[in-house]
Amino acid sequence: MRVIGTAGHVDHGKSTLVKALTGIDPDRLKEEKEREMTIDLGFAWLTLPDGEVVSIVDVPGHEDFIRNMLAGVGGIDLALLVIAADESIMPQTREHLNILDLLQVPRGIVALTKIDLVSEPEWLELVEMEVAEVLQGTRLEGAPLVPLSARHGQGLDRLLATLALALQETSPRTDLGRPRLSVDRVFSIAGFGTVVTGTLLDGTLRVGDEVVLLPRGRTGRVRGLQTHHEKVEEAGPGRRLAVNLSGLETDDIRRGDLLAHPGDYHATRLVDVMLRLLPDVERPIRHNQEIDFFSGAAQQIGHVRLIGRSELLPGEEGFAQIHLVEPLALARGDRYILRQSSPSKTLGGGRVLDALPRSRWRRSRPESVARFRLLAEGSPSDLLVQKLVALEPTDERTLLAALPLPADVARTALAETLEAHQVRRLEEGTLLSAEGWTRREEQLHRALAQYHKSFPLRLGLPREEVASRLALKPKAAAAFLQALTEAGRVRAGAEWVALADFAITLNLTQQQQLAQLLDKFAAAPFTPPNPGETMELIGEELMNYLIARGELVRISHEVLLGRAAYEAMVQGVRALGAEQGDITAADLRDRFQTSRKYAIALLEHLDTLKVTRRVGDKRILR
Repeated sequence: MRVIGTAGHVDHGKSTLVKALTGIDPDRLKEEKEREMTIDLGFAWLTLPDGEVVSIVDVPGHEDFIRNMLAGVGGIDLALLVIAADESIMPQTREHLNILDLLQVPRGIVALTKIDLVSEPEWLELVEMEVAEVLQGTRLEGAPLVPLSARHGQGLDRLLATLALALQETSPRTDLGRPRLSVDRVFSIAGFGTVVTGTLLDGTLRVGDEVVLLPRGRTGRVRGLQTHHEKVEEAGPGRRLAVNLSGLETDDIRRGDLLAHPGDYHATRLVDVMLRLLPDVERPIRHNQEIDFFSGAAQQIGHVRLIGRSELLPGEEGFAQIHLVEPLALARGDRYILRQSSPSKTLGGGRVLDALPRSRWRRSRPESVARFRLLAEGSPSDLLVQKLVALEPTDERTLLAALPLPADVARTALAETLEAHQVRRLEEGTLLSAEGWTRREEQLHRALAQYHKSFPLRLGLPREEVASRLALKPKAAAAFLQALTEAGRVRAGAEWVALADFAITLNLTQQQQLAQLLDKFAAAPFTPPNPGETMELIGEELMNYLIARGELVRISHEVLLGRAAYEAMVQGVRALGAEQGDITAADLRDRFQTSRKYAIALLEHLDTLKVTRRVGDKRILR
């Protein structure tokens, strides 16, 4: 499941567009309705044309509520930048675009709203040109632009199709086995108790899980989970989620707290980061400058300790350690935003290099700068996973040889990533990253779902196709399937693979056809209908279904037998061999009152199975 976040200037129609797309009014507060302006985060969901259900986080556009906007855009998969055609680019448009760029939002689409208020086509063309110019050099450069009118419905179908296509090209969230949810709402429901909401990242959360809220360490248990008002027993990364908690009161929780499994994450007041200052800020950031730090739904006051320099100029990038007034729980790779509180303005942002540094670094020492450079390039484990993603599937020797690390460091990193399930080992020494594993599992699930839809009477996808579809060697593919089967993700037979919940269902007509056919096979068990006659009666797919189930046995291209008749004839061959020492087609024909065609077909079939061996015109048992 994916999350879309809106962005854009106040009164450019974000909430109106969300309501037009979903039928849900994201403005839930009385004050929002009175002022006709979004103040806090709003939430909705919709089903795209390809059937995918996505969540929408609607954020306020007014500069006074930028803090609330930042709480909503962390962890989104796609940004919907809303620009009113009658006003074009405005101050908050630029600031929101800067924030999306600093957060490295994976995808973006521009919704050019209120085109019904523009009467001159030339004006619309000028607005589109201005938007394209402003997007240059940002993450949204080249993003699709969809003109529309939310009030009149014009362009909404095109926007939905564009959203679906963009999300199809966006990689799914990786399950690292360490779920975390940055709380953006907390409230209480009579009869249920405390509920928190947020976007789940990095792992799967289940009903009954013990959880901790960081930084204060309050513990509780997951009483219930909901996505879009539907109860679920578990939820994977990338979902908007409402979590009903037992053992915790609303007073124990505040926006920005991190919900996680105990021991997976730890709060800190020191964070090592890569920092980029926006090019249009008025002055440099200086060492020890006070800032407001935002990551996920959390915000905290802190000071910037620049590493290896005394100031960072507009447009520059450098290393820093953020010293927070109160602790936060973060993870390496998290994106963050820095703002100055007065006057309120976005300064820059970047990514977390180390969420738990050992100490305050002596910022002028060369070894401190060298350490940050290594962190920026990646820890040994991070470098290993990044290299594996580029090479996979690969083997241990190839991977370790490709790493720019000493051999002992590389081997230690591999052991650590295997233990942390960031890397998975298959047969023949094949290695996959957690991301590669998840991607292949989802790819297989899509292939199976499509196969079941196309061939509803077949047990499943031919097993021999799995290796090529997943770009794995046969033994590695077999180990991959075994792991998925043991985990209950799929079902697999000797020759097929199916979704765990797939079952063949025959309609009434098919059931009647099947019954009529089996009656014919029962009436003449040793001279039953041939494959051509069978297909005329029930069709090729239903015939293959009966063969796959073992109710019919295909002896040759021209001969079918029912299971009971087949087993009886095989036993007859064994009995004749024991009695006579050899078997002829005539012996078999006379024993079962069948025809020479059926007798010869069965003997040739048993030759292939190495039950019998041909000697001249006779067979002997092997």
